[in-house]
Amino acid sequence: MIVPAHRVEAYLGACLDSVLGQSFGDLEVIAVDDRSPDGCGELIDAYAARDGRVVPVHLPENGGLGRARNAGLARATGEYVLFLDGDDTLTPDALHTLSDRIKETDSPEILVFDYARTYLSGQILRNQLAAELREGDPQVFTLAERPGLLRLLMVVWNKAYRRDFVERTGLTFPPGYYEDTPWTFPALMSAETIAVLDRVCVHYRQRRQGSILGTVSHRHFDVFDQYDRVFAFLDAHPELERWRPVVFRRMVDHFTAVYTKPGRLPAGERAAFLHRARDQYRLHRTPLPPLGPRDRLRHALVRHGSHRAFGALRLAARASGRARRTARSLKARARKSGLRAHYALQRCLPLREWDALFGAGDGHGYTHHPAALERAARDLVPGLRTFWITRPEHRHTAPTATRRVTPGSAAYFTALARARYLVTDGEPEPGHVKRRGQCVVQTGRGTPLKRVGAEVLDRPAAGTTDVHRVEATADQWDYALSGNRHTTLTWERAYPAPYTVLEYGHPRADAFHRPDPGERARLRETLGLSPDVTALLYAPTYRDHRTGPHQPLDLDRMLRRLGPRFAVLARAHPRCGAPLVEPDAAPSARLIDVSGHPSVERLCLASDALITDYSSLMVEYAVLDRPIVLHADDWAAFEAARGLSVDLRGSAPGPVACDEDDLTGIFASGAWCGPGSAARRAAFRARFCPWDDGRAAERVVRRVFLGEEPPAPTS
Repeated sequence: MIVPAHRVEAYLGACLDSVLGQSFGDLEVIAVDDRSPDGCGELIDAYAARDGRVVPVHLPENGGLGRARNAGLARATGEYVLFLDGDDTLTPDALHTLSDRIKETDSPEILVFDYARTYLSGQILRNQLAAELREGDPQVFTLAERPGLLRLLMVVWNKAYRRDFVERTGLTFPPGYYEDTPWTFPALMSAETIAVLDRVCVHYRQRRQGSILGTVSHRHFDVFDQYDRVFAFLDAHPELERWRPVVFRRMVDHFTAVYTKPGRLPAGERAAFLHRARDQYRLHRTPLPPLGPRDRLRHALVRHGSHRAFGALRLAARASGRARRTARSLKARARKSGLRAHYALQRCLPLREWDALFGAGDGHGYTHHPAALERAARDLVPGLRTFWITRPEHRHTAPTATRRVTPGSAAYFTALARARYLVTDGEPEPGHVKRRGQCVVQTGRGTPLKRVGAEVLDRPAAGTTDVHRVEATADQWDYALSGNRHTTLTWERAYPAPYTVLEYGHPRADAFHRPDPGERARLRETLGLSPDVTALLYAPTYRDHRTGPHQPLDLDRMLRRLGPRFAVLARAHPRCGAPLVEPDAAPSARLIDVSGHPSVERLCLASDALITDYSSLMVEYAVLDRPIVLHADDWAAFEAARGLSVDLRGSAPGPVACDEDDLTGIFASGAWCGPGSAARRAAFRARFCPWDDGRAAERVVRRVFLGEEPPAPTS
């Protein structure tokens, strides 16, 4: 692993840690100090003193990335060579996975793998052309069989190169910017055996300042010399002539990108750059297959070197974009005004006494307590018309017996204004005020194990929450559901208002009281779970004190340690915005991303045990009487930011783990399903599930819709 370093002291430690901390240890790390003016050299020496795998190299003067990489190559002794820039990192277990893939594909000359861009916000975005890295037959090929690889970013650090191939081909890095170009094209075109790995192995840090591509400099003109070198290579290898049109087209695209992207060329040199691009175009011009309209225009502008025409077209494109945005904005405002008028008119019309509008989350499909109540209401209330709020992509989850309305549509506002019953687990539509005669049922989203409402207003997680808004929201409720005494008392403290608390149980847990084995088998089959595997549903809650994703577990590593009899269904909280399974992960029968599954209840039925942290899902899951294990590595931070209303560690429904090793040990030892776990689960269920006998939804419907006294819970 060759790591060049220049002005990256702030990131170099993380880079080297990501390499030295790999589960694959048979490696050498050649860290090259490219005469960096900061502390990179000292940091490299410190790592070398601690770990004998680090080979420090100090260059006498700064020569750029190419020279630094060449210096590393001269000292490399391993079978394969990889490159990693000093501000980037390897993903966990990347080298182990690369080694396995190299063995599977019989030591190819080049192994191409994927990368993901990482941002200051914590966002991680995989390469958009990841489909080019699909692993299919043939497993080993030449570039002629997979020419799409030339569409990938022309960088050196997303490939592993067999060292004897590098030496035989005579690959070296030239000086200057864009030094990856005259390395990568010849390498891919010359290789007789290429393989791919459909996994992200490098996190490519997107720095706001300090990166070469974000530096205004005349040295961006180096791109012309780099393509001259590629075409000189083609001239010296006539057997590769077929690639000349591809390289020519990529060259034009590259020149255009450098010219058009801000923050690269000095303001006074843009015209000179385009004139030089024109000369290069004419020098290397190659017949091309028919181009699309945009490509034809781009090639014409480069061919003529017309700086003014380029500028005029950019101004025209900006003006056109502004006009389109203005038109869209006016259209949206007109639609919004029309809907407001429609809603106001509908509010003047009589209520429809036997209409009921149900919704869960933000139109996220037919699920949670409102779905259980909608089913029960259709069965028990004669003449009731039900409506379900759902976004278009989730319409298929709602039964055909209920009318589906899209949030923000005219049908939605009609139902909101005229339905007698409104049943929801979220906040009201902005601007909606309950009409006289409407009945609002707030189901909540489970037992509040963490602080909610007014109880969190003195905590950082409250953010900009307005106490008056909390009060106004609760003032619209007629009923609030509760599954236990703890929830009832919490509603009184967190949402003080004159509504009635219905302590009747958890409606969505009704399906858990007597689960159908046949349905469970069908669910597992649709998820790809074999009958003999133990399926662990991993469902952590949302952390509103964090701005980025929180992934304390390496699920793939945990499964490798536990062995083939375990599988994980990983479900991210809907508000997290990112899955728990790495976007680079190849499809697996043992690690399955179920974040997009429309029904968490069905996932519970399909699983054998639950792993969660502070999520209220554990209360409903306890009704299944299946093992529950708590795992969290941020107890103190969560308590400080939001706070818990229950001593979870003292009254947990099963074993508690504080890190990945603890969690793995709990499952490896069998403690997750032992008698101690069963005893804790029974005590937890007695406290939080006293009403859950499979009739919670019926009790609510009989009280709210039919005015009847609910039946008492049955054992």
